Formats: sequence, C-alpha cells, structure tokens
Amino acid sequence: AKAIRMDAGSEPDVIATVDLAVAEFGGLDVLFANAGISGGMANLFDTTPELMAEVLRVNLIGPLLAIKHGAPKIAERGKGAIVLTASVAGIRSGAGSPAYSASKAGVINLAAVAAQQLSGSNVRVNALCPGLTETGMTKPTFDYAREAGKMDRVGRLNPLRRGAQPEELARAALFLASDDASYVNGQALAVDGGLSSSHPVTRQEYGKTAV
Repeated sequence: AKAIRMDAGSEPDVIATVDLAVAEFGGLDVLFANAGISGGMANLFDTTPELMAEVLRVNLIGPLLAIKHGAPKIAERGKGAIVLTASVAGIRSGAGSPAYSASKAGVINLAAVAAQQLSGSNVRVNALCPGLTETGMTKPTFDYAREAGKMDRVGRLNPLRRGAQPEELARAALFLASDDASYVNGQALAVDGGLSSSHPVTRQEYGKTAV
C-alpha cells in the first residue's frame, strides 16, 4: 500500500494518483472514488453558489475525474471495476442538505452514464449508496448521541434501527469491485438498513398491530 495526500476534485491530482498506481503496482484493476464532503446542513435558502460549487467539485467532479482517467487504465488490463460513493440522499430527499443531495444524485446518474459510455471496455461502474454511517464526516452526530445517551435514536428511521459501521459499507464496496459482481453494472446499491425501501409512513412496530 502507498498513502498519498491529494485533492479528489483536482484533475492534475487525479491524473497523478492514477499514474502513481500504475507505476507502483503495474496497472489499475479497481478504482474506488470514495472521497466526499457534507457541505454542512444549510437549507435551500441558505445555500450559496460558492457552497454548492465546492460540494459539487469534490462529490461529483471528483468521481467524474476518477472515471475519466481511471477507466482507460483499467480497460488496458482487460477488465475491472469502478465504484463511486453516492448516498441514499441522492435517491430521494430527507437524508442530506440540498447541495449534498444534488451532488449524490449526480453520482448515481454518472454511474449509469459511465457504464453505457464504457460499453465494450469490460469496465464496470456502480454507485454505492450508504445510509447514516459512523465516519469522520458523521463523527459529531455519533459523539453527541453517545454523550447524551441517545444512541438508540441514531438510525431509528430505518428498519434495523441503527447506524452503519464503515466495515459494512466496505464489504459492499468490495463486492461491487470484485468478480462476484461481474454482471452488476450501472447500478446504485443502497446499503442503508432498509431506509430507502419505503416512502415515509407511520411504521408498524415489530410484534404490534398497526392502528
């Protein structure tokens, strides 16, 4: 493994990263475009053009650059996969700010478009759509819940009634990147405890009769 510091939304940085991978390891088989920012929780009317542009630069232009420069190198190997991190916020509203949600909806569509435009290359492109997951980006939410004794409220809107751990998303990404998913292409896989499986309803409690 080789760790580097780079800006996922900078084309020169992405080019340098792909070139480094090829030089260090002899080629590129899998690219996971996982970098992202939340952009805060500004509502529609508090979202400035500058905030929107920065969130799109990292969250949407970043994956575009990853595909643009990574796919040709993967195609040279004969086959491979690109996984993009989107979000359930990109599937429907209610899981993120306007800027974040719009950027992740773009990632989902980008995966579908890229899969089509890479026809014949044997390079698959799919989007991973996490629900609430304990990462550096969501650390304040989880820290607050623990300190306030309210962890039972984290992820309470999904049927599993909890947030995810990063390893659970990593395993789903690994599946999409692996030959086990050799016929999965252009798709958005929600890994969200079931959150996006329903429109908002009054939920029936397990073991109880709905009224």
